[in-house]
Amino acid sequence: MSRKRLALSLTATLMGGAAFAEVPQVAVDIAPVHSLVARVMDGVGTPDLIVQQGASPHEYSLRPSEAKALQDADLVFWIGADLTPWLTETIETLASDAAVTALLEADGTIELEFRESALFEAHDHGEHGAHGDEDHAEHGDDHKDHEDHAEKAHDDHGHEEAGHDEHGHEDHEDEHAGHEGHGHGAHDPHAWLSPQNAMTWLNVIAGQLSAADPDNAGAYFANAAAGRAEIETLIGEVKATLDPVRAGQFIVFHDAYQYFEEDFDFPASGAISIGDASDPSPARIAEIQARIAEQGIDCVLAEPQFNPGLVATVLDGTEAKTGILDPLGSSLEPGSALYPQLIRNLSAALAGCL
Repeated sequence: MSRKRLALSLTATLMGGAAFAEVPQVAVDIAPVHSLVARVMDGVGTPDLIVQQGASPHEYSLRPSEAKALQDADLVFWIGADLTPWLTETIETLASDAAVTALLEADGTIELEFRESALFEAHDHGEHGAHGDEDHAEHGDDHKDHEDHAEKAHDDHGHEEAGHDEHGHEDHEDEHAGHEGHGHGAHDPHAWLSPQNAMTWLNVIAGQLSAADPDNAGAYFANAAAGRAEIETLIGEVKATLDPVRAGQFIVFHDAYQYFEEDFDFPASGAISIGDASDPSPARIAEIQARIAEQGIDCVLAEPQFNPGLVATVLDGTEAKTGILDPLGSSLEPGSALYPQLIRNLSAALAGCL
């Protein structure tokens, strides 16, 4: 038990056994995960968001209020070091007494390999496994096997803070001509874009909160069950949105969406940049342009926080349409409603472009 939790327990004892329940202080890394935690804590408490909307998880300078939120935290939920390596030491220093949960390491989490290639083939999603289980070779559209899959993870994206150039598009033009300089790992960390993962994590979050706050365990697990039911309904909505445009082919700005692709059997044809959103080489851009011309790609999807000039370059001379995907829900209000709206917006943007 942490010193903070012990202090709360002693306080309750000194109050003569009177009914006393201190809701844990909870800190969360990014808005989509914060949304899931907020859903589980609905009616009980409110978690603190560390990486604010409009900022990139890659690089972030904590505000004093966010550092204090970590320092005061009894529990911390984050994707893991593969997404925000800078946060590792910060958590160890500021939240040394907190119970820390890296969701990418949670049992049942689907994890996919990091892809380097510019062009994808249908179902080219890497290998799958599950924490503690045997690997499974196949899975259907409904992904019944997904809770038995797993691997590890890497890096994310988002908006840079004021004062930072977006991923150094102008300052590092040549630095990323090859991928040997990239610091990414072997696996893709954008795992929150799998609603299957979100449902798994709701239970993980409820379990951790209940361990810290048993008085509210019933509320946490009831909220998690309700959240899972809402995501099940959401999955049906997304399939209905995508079904009419399944013949369409699309290119994404960077390779952040394979979890969404996998869950909904809706593969992209390629990505302008790899999953860390570093600038593509001229050869990679040429590959993408050739794919658009040869296969008559219908849509090239940009992201609001990244260099629009690259998308314009790729689209030059083609008849492909363009749209925008936002994998962090940067324009949405943080809270329990953000996650389902984020997934709904991705499907609507795809369907609208195709």
